Amino acid sequence: MDIAGALKWLEAHPEIESVRAAVCDLNGIMRGKRLPRDQAEKALAGGLRMPLSVPGLDIWGKDIAGNPMVFETGDADGRCDWTGRAVMPMNWLARPTAMLPVWLADEHGVPFLGDPRRALATVLAGYAELGLTPVTATELEFYLVDPNADLPLGPLSPATGRRLDSAAAMDMDEVDQFEAFIDDVYVACHEQGIPADTTIAENGIGQFEINLNHTSDALQAADDALFFKRTVKGIARKHGLAACFMAKPYGHHSGSGFHIHFSLLDREGNNVFDNGGDEGTEMMRHAIGGMLAAMAESTLIFAPHYNSYRRLRPNSYAPTAVAWGYENRMVAIRIPGGSHKARRIEHRVAGADANPYLVMAAVLGAALIGIRKQLSPGEPRSGDAYGKDLEKLPLDWHSAINAFEVGQHAAEIFSPVLRSGLVACKRQELEAFATQITQFEYRTYLETA
Repeated sequence: MDIAGALKWLEAHPEIESVRAAVCDLNGIMRGKRLPRDQAEKALAGGLRMPLSVPGLDIWGKDIAGNPMVFETGDADGRCDWTGRAVMPMNWLARPTAMLPVWLADEHGVPFLGDPRRALATVLAGYAELGLTPVTATELEFYLVDPNADLPLGPLSPATGRRLDSAAAMDMDEVDQFEAFIDDVYVACHEQGIPADTTIAENGIGQFEINLNHTSDALQAADDALFFKRTVKGIARKHGLAACFMAKPYGHHSGSGFHIHFSLLDREGNNVFDNGGDEGTEMMRHAIGGMLAAMAESTLIFAPHYNSYRRLRPNSYAPTAVAWGYENRMVAIRIPGGSHKARRIEHRVAGADANPYLVMAAVLGAALIGIRKQLSPGEPRSGDAYGKDLEKLPLDWHSAINAFEVGQHAAEIFSPVLRSGLVACKRQELEAFATQITQFEYRTYLETA
């Protein structure tokens, strides 16, 4: 959409009273400004400014200690450029409003590479150089929980009034009980151009998965995933619920994943992973080789938070080892079955708490490295994907931060300003968690140690 089209849309929707202009930070949190409706044209034309340090705030919205974007530049402003995505109505708020997504550039209009969306755009430029276009789709899992409880607690069923207290994988009754919520999610997604597809009840108490349809614009796919999460949270509040995208809200129930499916088209629109059979092409294997090579050092992207590492446990359907296979849901990289024309790769490592732009950049960036260097993935895994013979992912936050900081493949994919910013952000968050003592520790040790 161009500026004229956006203004025409606003003209056709006089009920919109205000707009939000926001960028996505490293943690996937939207940060920006609320503007009166009559300031929308200014936002669309790049007239808004925000500090270049905004994407680098920690999870609590605090500046990162020693962040060069703050202290070496005097916390300089950057320019907020509209991404070109159509105006997005937010129908779950009390007053009619709409979102205008923006991303950051410097004073001269040069893209600011500390912006996560810019990181993905840089990777996609590399594919364009080779005449290749990623076609991507995403799957996001989330929990509905009781908003009045201090800890995660199954929601009350709108149909029966009873509290959900057991797993209900693929249970259509559970989907039907939350029909009004799900219907409103689909309506809001349609209004915002988010291609919501199928919904299922997942393995956890009040856990659901909604898939988003594939698109040949990976930036749009990452946008869709980001705004889908905001939409689900907003619609849940409207229905007296809370939506949770934590990787592992319950210690003894399923975690929530964020799976990426992708294939590659050449200039003629042919799927370059399709060789007419089940095994796929050499280019597909090279892409897998790159993703495996970069996987351990990219774990911080896929599991960015303290809670994320509660999900990455053996025999949990969440991968913990560097492995791939055909139709094997235990492995980190799965090649789904079905028609050879739709041959694709499914990357299964990321949790639902991860930043969609960074996940997509890490996955596609690593695949691009594999294609360029013709890396071999080794043999596919047909059974157990947690074996001692396999390279393991870092299974704690501290190790993942260190692996990302020194990772050679991560350095090829992400700019120095983003890498240093993410490492500093995560170390600051890790330190904050290290100083917190849990009630469980007190109950265990206070009078016994």
